[in-house]
Amino acid sequence: MSLTRTERTIILSLWSKISTQADVIGTETLERLFSCYPQAKTYFPHFDLHSGSAQLRAHGSKVVAAVGDAVKSIDNVTSALSKLSELHAYVLRVDPVNFKFLSHCLLVTLASHFPADFTADAHAAWDKFLSIVSGVLTEKYR
Repeated sequence: MSLTRTERTIILSLWSKISTQADVIGTETLERLFSCYPQAKTYFPHFDLHSGSAQLRAHGSKVVAAVGDAVKSIDNVTSALSKLSELHAYVLRVDPVNFKFLSHCLLVTLASHFPADFTADAHAAWDKFLSIVSGVLTEKYR
């Protein structure tokens, strides 16, 4: 699966706005993940998962930074996220379905923060892009 030129443009355009709010968007995405998919909490037994906690904010920033790495390497997401894929597969042993859950929560967060920009085309482009990201993060499981 590859992105069209139009999809790339949409992703890069919205990313310029997302990157300025990475901390807030990352935190809100994780809060939404843990609220909607509480089984994801099992991977964070050492975290304070209360709304707005320092650990949640720090990890949310890391998540959005990883998405940013993928955006910056939009034509080679595999290379950009290879080490992260290995970490989640071999060390953390995260169930791959959680990447889909996280992607969904990020889409909802983006839609709520950027309603004017998150058109149907933007939703489709970001959904496709995050599917690529999820695929890369789970390829070490195969």
